[in-house]
Amino acid sequence: MSSTLNIGLVGYKFMGKAHSHAYQSAGRFFDLDLTPVMKAVCGRNEAAVKEFARQWGWDSIETDWRQLVERDDIDLVDIGSPGSTHAEIAIAAAKAGKHVYCEKPLANSLDDCKQMLAAVRESGVKHMINFNYRKTPAMALAKKMIEADEIGEVRHVRCTYLQDWLVDPEFPMNWRMRKETAGAGAHGDLGAHSVDLARFLVGDIAEVVGETRTFITERPAEGTSSGLTGTAGEGTEPVTVDDCSLFLAKFAGGALGSFEATRLAPGRKNFNRIELNGSKGTLAWCFEDLNVLEFYSTADSRQGFKRIIATEGDHPYMHAWWPPGHMLGYDHTFVNAVADMLQAIAQDKNPSPCFLAGANCVAVLNAVERSVESGKWESVEKID
Repeated sequence: MSSTLNIGLVGYKFMGKAHSHAYQSAGRFFDLDLTPVMKAVCGRNEAAVKEFARQWGWDSIETDWRQLVERDDIDLVDIGSPGSTHAEIAIAAAKAGKHVYCEKPLANSLDDCKQMLAAVRESGVKHMINFNYRKTPAMALAKKMIEADEIGEVRHVRCTYLQDWLVDPEFPMNWRMRKETAGAGAHGDLGAHSVDLARFLVGDIAEVVGETRTFITERPAEGTSSGLTGTAGEGTEPVTVDDCSLFLAKFAGGALGSFEATRLAPGRKNFNRIELNGSKGTLAWCFEDLNVLEFYSTADSRQGFKRIIATEGDHPYMHAWWPPGHMLGYDHTFVNAVADMLQAIAQDKNPSPCFLAGANCVAVLNAVERSVESGKWESVEKID
């Protein structure tokens, strides 16, 4: 196997920057058997994508993702475009024999997820979905502690993902507020991360019951947008996705869970928090203090929460980074994910989390949407 892997990236805005930075950094910090080569980036605006390629070090550009997928010098297709595009690009890439790295959620519909999973399995290519919060040292450490039975039987899972960038009703429209491109609002955008973390740490979700709400039903039409910023155009446009999502969950292993996602929580910028209560203790983590894992043990005679600074050298991922106490940030989660992916491909293994995890996450989101329609508990389809 070649010691290099040629990357073709689709999308050059928010996620394009994060992924580009990860490819630049992964081999500089981690001792990898496979080196990424930033071969080509694709975007519809030729002038903008040329400037992006110059700034971020991509060798060439394409303005049609089909051309990118067909290139003989591309080994892996990285999909950082809106959810409505994921299935078509991933399936074409798999058929062309390319490995696939895809942003979350895996797709906007469960049927698309199943087709993507079938395509990568049939072609035998490696596949990974970017649930980057798994790749924080604190969450990776929590996984190890749960597996070591340090909090015992998990009974309660409590997830909240709160942002406030859409509180202002004058904030203009962008693709994240249109059902045809985003699939869902806070439910799919933020809820996907919460569902994945819960499944990663606790296991499958069997049943759900939920509610969604759109509080701001119309916004100024889109002028320009980039990431979580934008300017208004002419007129107004209806919002066709939810502003918030709430649901309860029954886990296959017996735990009960609650999930809340909103982009209308004033003062909360990226409040992605999970708390797990077990028979022997509690673990809690929030991305706004991402290097700290809170731990309570019923066996400790000095009762109280311990703040574990998850940046010691023996904590997950920290062998590659800074000395103890020198904190990591958002960008490092992408570097850790890319490093895991490259090393897995070098070892002829499928990276984790793969498309199967992505499909099962969407199955949960889908069941909540069905519950909103039925007003009842709905079973979550298990994807194998």
